[in-house]
Amino acid sequence: VQLQASGGGLVQPGGSLRLSCAASGTIFSINAMRWYRQAPGKQRELVAAILSDGSTGYADSTEGRFTISRDNAKNTAYLQMNSLKPEDTAIYYCNANILVNRYYGYNYWGQGTLVTVSS
Repeated sequence: VQLQASGGGLVQPGGSLRLSCAASGTIFSINAMRWYRQAPGKQRELVAAILSDGSTGYADSTEGRFTISRDNAKNTAYLQMNSLKPEDTAIYYCNANILVNRYYGYNYWGQGTLVTVSS
């Protein structure tokens, strides 16, 4: 199983970006999908999460600006980021709990995609 994150880039303050996280390989089902970020010199932090039933949760710093969603048919999660601030600059990682068959599941990480918010 692989998680492929994409969509990062350079954006001006106040702008928007949409990140994608696509899971591929032998997948029975996907439970929680999450986005984390790690800024230079800081610890990795949870940004947003979405469960298989569509329930969502957000970090206080992103709630109201970021929206997480998923397309179960495509095994893909998205992170729509609006009103971006310089402090949102970080490498964004996707993470997912994936069942590879009815009995076994693992936690997987994507490779990260860089988001830079700067004028």
